[in-house]
Amino acid sequence: MSRNSTSLSLILLAIVAMSPAQAAPDDGASTQTADQSQAQLTLDDLRTFTDVFNQARNNYVEEVDDKTLLDAAIRGMLLELDPHSSYLPAKQYEDLNDASKGRYSGIGIDVQVLDGKIIIKAIINGSPADEAGLNPGDVITSINGEEVRGRYLPDVVDEIGGDPDTDVVLIVQPEEGDAHEVSITRKYVQLPTLSYQPIGESFAYFRLTHFHNESATHLKQALESIRAEGIEISLVVIDLRNNPGGVLRQAVGIADGFLDEGVIVSTRGRNSKMQMEFNANPGQWLPGTPVILLVDRGTASASEVLSGALQDHERALVVGERTFGKGSVQSVLPLRNGAGIKLTTARYYTPSGRSIQAQGIEPDVAINWEESSGEDDERIRESDLEGHLGQEPKVANEISGHPSQVPADYQLDEVLQALREADLFAR
Repeated sequence: MSRNSTSLSLILLAIVAMSPAQAAPDDGASTQTADQSQAQLTLDDLRTFTDVFNQARNNYVEEVDDKTLLDAAIRGMLLELDPHSSYLPAKQYEDLNDASKGRYSGIGIDVQVLDGKIIIKAIINGSPADEAGLNPGDVITSINGEEVRGRYLPDVVDEIGGDPDTDVVLIVQPEEGDAHEVSITRKYVQLPTLSYQPIGESFAYFRLTHFHNESATHLKQALESIRAEGIEISLVVIDLRNNPGGVLRQAVGIADGFLDEGVIVSTRGRNSKMQMEFNANPGQWLPGTPVILLVDRGTASASEVLSGALQDHERALVVGERTFGKGSVQSVLPLRNGAGIKLTTARYYTPSGRSIQAQGIEPDVAINWEESSGEDDERIRESDLEGHLGQEPKVANEISGHPSQVPADYQLDEVLQALREADLFAR
């Protein structure tokens, strides 16, 4: 046996010999049970692992280094658990932390890959791209001296982003005029996740694309700003379509803003720290004002928590399609090498005790967005994912909300027209 192989075996033997208390992370992120201690790996199990490791290292068609193999083993271990547990190398771990703060490092553009081209769809106001004079419709033909044509474009798009205070050099072809080179310094860009559109004299429509650390505050401030202009809001429409979730506490914060009391969401997991319950505090942002939540099969995770909470308390009418069904909690746990893991640690339950996992939230008013748009929608739900976590039985929760009636919606103009024509306040 080689020295490297011997070293790997000794490390694994040391791990298996550790007591449960020694093996547990310092932050208490995992809890050992009697069943776990009885299921420890045997020496033969670890020898099998080293056999596979060495066979891959010595006989794979191309040379591969030990760290790559070990990282692949870690990724495979987590991916076998469920579709949402994963290994996060240091850069991805840092990017995930930035995303939770509603920011990313880049130049501030939204692009579309179409017909082998990278086309700028939108530009964030005040971003480096905005300051450099880029415009929607511009085509990026080269990044850092390399032509875009003929390359795998999803990977090429990633090259536009990068660490703050670094430069990216683009060749840009505007819709009119000549192609030109522009050098742009990347920086942290705040992602716009909340947009507002007044509808008629008193309807307030909000589009929420995902939840970051300030989402609840931003929505509250937007409502206060509208009222400060002397507008009395008679209906709030919050569009959660294609919202994949994000920071749970922000969904809880928004639900709290429309409730006076009662459970918002509870979580259940093996670790005692994951047995949590979030409750509403007295005081609403807009007491008595009807609320509509627009949802579709892309509405997931924290978006489903918000939808389930307001639906169970009869504080909002949920309109659209059955949601994605991602009712599992992922904890992001740091590792000592600067990387991290995203690990499924619990399930979500609505105030009435419904499990969201692989089930989703059924709307109060069903609308087939695919049918209304005339386009085929091939998006999948949580229950379609291989290895998805199963649904748990309903848990016994008590809800104590104040019922409040609300209206419905359509693809958006049609929906709002339906609101004006149909009395959906009486449920």
